[in-house]
Amino acid sequence: MATDTAISPPKSKAGTHKVLVIDDDPIIAESLAEFLTREGYEASTAFDAAEAMEALAEAEQHTDGPSRVPHPFDLAICDVSMPGMGGMELLEHIQKEHDAAVIMLTGYGTIESAVEALRLGASDYLTKPVVDSELRVSLERALRQHKLLSENRRLKQELSGRYGLEGIVGRDHRVQRIFELIEAVAPSRTTVLMTGESGVGKSLIARAIHQNSPRRDEPFVEISCGSIPETLLESELFGHVKGAFTGAHADKAGRFLAADGGTLFLDEINSASAAMQLKLLRVLQERRFEPVGSNETIEVDTRVVLASNQPLEQLVAEGQFRQDLYYRINVVKIEIPPLRDRVNDVPVLAEHFLKHHAEELGKALLGFSDEAIDALRRYTYPGNVRELQNIVERAAVLTRSTTIALQDLPPQVIENATGPLTPTALAPQAEAEDTPWVPMPLADAMREPERLILLKALKANDWNRQQTADDLAINRTTLYKKMKALGLDGPEDGS
Repeated sequence: MATDTAISPPKSKAGTHKVLVIDDDPIIAESLAEFLTREGYEASTAFDAAEAMEALAEAEQHTDGPSRVPHPFDLAICDVSMPGMGGMELLEHIQKEHDAAVIMLTGYGTIESAVEALRLGASDYLTKPVVDSELRVSLERALRQHKLLSENRRLKQELSGRYGLEGIVGRDHRVQRIFELIEAVAPSRTTVLMTGESGVGKSLIARAIHQNSPRRDEPFVEISCGSIPETLLESELFGHVKGAFTGAHADKAGRFLAADGGTLFLDEINSASAAMQLKLLRVLQERRFEPVGSNETIEVDTRVVLASNQPLEQLVAEGQFRQDLYYRINVVKIEIPPLRDRVNDVPVLAEHFLKHHAEELGKALLGFSDEAIDALRRYTYPGNVRELQNIVERAAVLTRSTTIALQDLPPQVIENATGPLTPTALAPQAEAEDTPWVPMPLADAMREPERLILLKALKANDWNRQQTADDLAINRTTLYKKMKALGLDGPEDGS
């Protein structure tokens, strides 16, 4: 290979970066490998595409060092012209099957082939004979670019795992229905309205809609309308120009513009004033608005997801929420049940949060004791899922064992450890102590309370037999037999 005597090549600080040199000319391949070794790289050679693919695959399976972590190639230097599979075809294979940067080499360079190589994903395109300084710069640039791309992929995978469907945990049939709705609405720009108490996970679901949509690479912007004073909310949403009001010392872009091309999540929309509701109605219908103090109309392509912690139907009836805006935003409605109404999700969520916090704390936490899980199931969670997450985090921090025990839980949870299992709606109302006793067989006395429990459980689950059986910790066959014995054959019988 050619040398550049004008530049004394410094020793590379590349460390243990692995490079595979692929060229059907052994002299060129070995020469490049020797240069790379001098520069501090770990270099290997392959003399055709088949040998290269075998080396790439083997490196991803082979482990070395005490950590036993695979040590794949970070970069490949590939000749364009080779017998059998050519360099361009091999480049495509590497891009699809391996996480490695590729520098293409050719002895007969053309602009067309260079453009094609870069289009297929090559980091660079060099002609033979290669000048040392050019190769050195190309290597550093390719590895830097590869690191950025790998980090970007890692962050996207992390986002997908945290905010994709797999980030929403729950086995309750209502949660499963939410999964279905997310998958159905995510590909469109349809407006979505979520309802549910504070802490049930509305923000997480909004992010999941965004993450599973074609807009996933565009901004996700979140704003809580209830946390911003009414005088500032319009500026926060639509922006303002310099001098629009006292304190407006410079132009400011609002959240709608910041989310252009992406998704805007408006939480606590029920707190918006009548004037703000009118402005929101216009931007949702026309996709345009004017910043505060400006006559310039701005058009945006922003997908809007909204949430309310109060029943909007009631607010409409009371005249506190615009009916036309309600009908405009209530295109697809997702109702999120409170945690106390889905007891069987508590252990699943608790284990999910424990795994996350154990990784953050660097602790080996194996799970919960039976007593701790039972106490968690009996607690009513006024703060919903958010409160459960905080309870698990506290326990993970304070425990001195590998298992979360009852004493690791907060006092308010321990106090309910022997109370009735939530949801309390499943339990029949206790009779007054002074109710006169009518003599009857015990089986007959237990019949009506059992019927009430089954009836309330079935109603709570929309007569879903499997979910009702799960909630009552019995199998479905047992449930069917009890329903038949107690005259509960269908929804019409429970009306």
